[in-house]
Amino acid sequence: MKSDKIILVLRIAVAIILIQTLRFKFTAHPDSVYIFETVGLEPFGRIGIGVLELIAGILLLIPKTVWAGALLTLGLIGGAIIMHLTRLGIEVKGDGGVLFYTALITFILSAILLYYYKNEIPFIGKKLSF
Repeated sequence: MKSDKIILVLRIAVAIILIQTLRFKFTAHPDSVYIFETVGLEPFGRIGIGVLELIAGILLLIPKTVWAGALLTLGLIGGAIIMHLTRLGIEVKGDGGVLFYTALITFILSAILLYYYKNEIPFIGKKLSF
C-alpha cells in the first residue's frame, strides 16, 4: 500500500507540472513565445503542445489511463529535452536551467509511472511482465 501512495503522489506531481505550465503557453507569455520561436514552432506548436500536455495531465489523473498519460508525457518532455540540448541550451533567458531540470525530473517520473503501469498497456502490457 505504501508504494500505491507514492505512485499517486508521482501521478499528481507530474500532472501539476504539466498543467501549471499551460498558463504560459495559452496566454502567449513572452518567455513561452521566445522558446517556441527559437525552435520554429510558434504559435501552432506552442498551442498544440499545450493541448497535448493538458491531455497528458488529465490522463495521469485517471487510474485506467495513467500508462497513456505517462507515455504521452515521455514523448512531449523528451522532445523538450532534445530542444534544450540542441537549440535552446540548458539555461533559457537567465532561468538558471530551471525549465531544463524540471523537464528532466518530469521525464524520469513519467518513466517510473510507465514502468509501474506497464501491465495495463493494451495488447502488449502482459508481455512486458518481468
